[in-house]
Amino acid sequence: MQTAIVIPARFGSCRLRGKPLLRQTGKYLIQHVYERAREARCAQQVVIATDDPRVRAAAQHFGATCLMTRRSHVNGTERVAEVAASLHADIIINVQGDEPLIEPADIDRLAEQVSSRQVLMATLATPIRDVSMYRDPNCVKVVRADDGRALYFSRAPIPFFREGTPSLGSASVLQHIGIYAYRRDFLMQLVQMPVHELETIEKLEQLRVLAMGFPIHVGLTDHVSRGVDTYEDYRRFVEQFRSRNRVLAA
Repeated sequence: MQTAIVIPARFGSCRLRGKPLLRQTGKYLIQHVYERAREARCAQQVVIATDDPRVRAAAQHFGATCLMTRRSHVNGTERVAEVAASLHADIIINVQGDEPLIEPADIDRLAEQVSSRQVLMATLATPIRDVSMYRDPNCVKVVRADDGRALYFSRAPIPFFREGTPSLGSASVLQHIGIYAYRRDFLMQLVQMPVHELETIEKLEQLRVLAMGFPIHVGLTDHVSRGVDTYEDYRRFVEQFRSRNRVLAA
């Protein structure tokens, strides 16, 4: 099956404007994401999708394929769908443009999950091991059923432990990782669905899928990847990047 990875990158992020072009590591943030995506075995096509010519110019600078999209899109899924409509692929993988630490093996894991015709859409999660992450609204949590289907996503601490302390490190307390895989036809159907109230309340677009009665398969990974939503997130990533380079150079 043909697989395409699409990376939506919006310059005008509300919480961190211009983040695709942050460059304290010597590489653009969007370049880090693109290079990680290219390492996935399933990466037959990797495309950056943006509405800003500054992002396109940066992508051209480091040799990436970049397509311009409409500015009117309200979320990354719509931007990915516009690009996907022009691609010859059965599976579309949406790698968020602010996930510079995404594991290529996780991208491949998602492609494998959606290769089953019973799975329309899939994402990943990892056990939370830090109570501050469990309570942090910038860390999206997910609760899933025993068969892997998502029950709910939230910025709130879920599940709520009425008695005792959270079971950190278990499959009951999960951090959602911002990567999605879709059957192409379902992605085209998804962007035609109306915005749901839950999606608006939580500011989580995946809730539209659950609210409309469609399943999302949640695979588990041990890799911890936190997206860059704030400048503090970016500062943390820069420190990790520099620390890793010092180790490799030693």
